[in-house]
Amino acid sequence: MKKPGKRLISLQINGMEYEVAVRSDRTLLELLREDLMLTGTKEGCDDGSCGSCTVLLDGSPVRSCLLLAVEAENREVTTIEGLAENEKLHPIQQAFVDHGAIQCGYCSPGMILTAKALLDENPAPSEQDILHAISGNFCRCTGYNKIVTAIRAASRNGKGGD
Repeated sequence: MKKPGKRLISLQINGMEYEVAVRSDRTLLELLREDLMLTGTKEGCDDGSCGSCTVLLDGSPVRSCLLLAVEAENREVTTIEGLAENEKLHPIQQAFVDHGAIQCGYCSPGMILTAKALLDENPAPSEQDILHAISGNFCRCTGYNKIVTAIRAASRNGKGGD
């Protein structure tokens, strides 16, 4: 079977412009992890059910394992590597650390990016809003209580947005 041909696409990742040649069947997750070495985006289920691969596409959370890289053409992608500024954690990242919301850390990048999208849209979400927002991100370690606490703390302190 012949492999699909490559296509040159332009996209912005974490504020930087990229032009990359990608096969039409390559996912955004593969492009990020394998081609650009942005390994903070985790590969979990490969079917979109766990949320480990969540990134922000034009500010909205998406499962990068389900999105073809060519679908991100001329769009803005934010990965977990793009949140910290000058090696200072983003306030949501810091809230996750401060409130013990990180155990193994595997779900954390997707969970944090999902929380960022929520807090950018709704700076003062209710607990139900938070639970609804993170419902597609699975955590096998924390039981979600500390994650919800961290998101509420980031919200309460007005630290959800940029």
